[in-house]
Amino acid sequence: QVQLVESGGGLVQAGGSLRLSCAASDSIFTMGWHRQGPGKERELVASVSDGGSIYYADSVKGRFTVSRDNAKNTLYLQMISLKPEDTGIYYCAARHTVDYEYKYWGQGTQVTVSS
Repeated sequence: QVQLVESGGGLVQAGGSLRLSCAASDSIFTMGWHRQGPGKERELVASVSDGGSIYYADSVKGRFTVSRDNAKNTLYLQMISLKPEDTGIYYCAARHTVDYEYKYWGQGTQVTVSS
């Protein structure tokens, strides 16, 4: 069973930066960062497959960088130029690459961006 633990969230002002980390028990999965803002559905913002394929939501392209360190079983999300609309709970998740659905989830870390 995959275990995921997020860290690095916090309160920042608009234009600031945060780096999220996800400590995972394995690195053979596609891993992604999701977020859920107030009153919104959870959305995928960035992912990295076990083969290195990277995806970014249009809203974060050019501002967020996702990476993974397989030796450390850690997923990162470097966020710069943060906007208030980036506010939400950020979840690390993993799925079997052959599947569409993310099966394993962390408990989330809060990111709040003030105006």
